[in-house]
Amino acid sequence: MKALSTVISAAAISLVTSTAAFASSGATSKVFVSGPLILLFLGFCALVVVVQCVPAIIMLVGMIRGTVSAKTGEMVEAKNK
Repeated sequence: MKALSTVISAAAISLVTSTAAFASSGATSKVFVSGPLILLFLGFCALVVVVQCVPAIIMLVGMIRGTVSAKTGEMVEAKNK
């Protein structure tokens, strides 16, 4: 327990005493310099990632269901179409 409190204290002290890096300049204070085409491209990339996650999640749920049903002793039969 003492080790955990030491780690938490060290993390809190390092977060409180942190300052800006010396290499940073005033140019980094600009938050948004990208044009609308860059934003459209990044939005399209994010959409591709999200769309690719949907089948992966469906397959993961199917694998979990198959594992759970195999553990309980139920036999799952493949259906031919």
